[in-house]
Amino acid sequence: MDNYYETGWWNYPAKRSVGTDPFERIERMASASAVVMFSMSTCCMCHALKRLFCGMGVNPTVYEVDEDPRGNELERALKRLSGGASAVPLVFIGGKLVGAMDSVMASHISGTLVPLLKDAGALWL
Repeated sequence: MDNYYETGWWNYPAKRSVGTDPFERIERMASASAVVMFSMSTCCMCHALKRLFCGMGVNPTVYEVDEDPRGNELERALKRLSGGASAVPLVFIGGKLVGAMDSVMASHISGTLVPLLKDAGALWL
């Protein structure tokens, strides 16, 4: 099974080409900072989440998918990760997929977002 892999947070078995797998790229990007958001520069929901995080004192790393040379690949992979819903916004905290706007807002309203951010090192208060 040298050409296949079945581990990782996405449980996505696929042929592997070194450096070209969008799921590996997303995993690397999502693990690089405490809070990572995949966005589109013209998306109003993405803007709302950016404002939420900034208002909380969190500085997320934001990847604008529409400005990436391989954005189409990323968008397809993000859509698959989201379960077929919209590809953006998609948020990772501490390298783990939190979800789209609805999941982040539900966590915020229920009071579970702040502990996630603290555990990831994105908030100190």
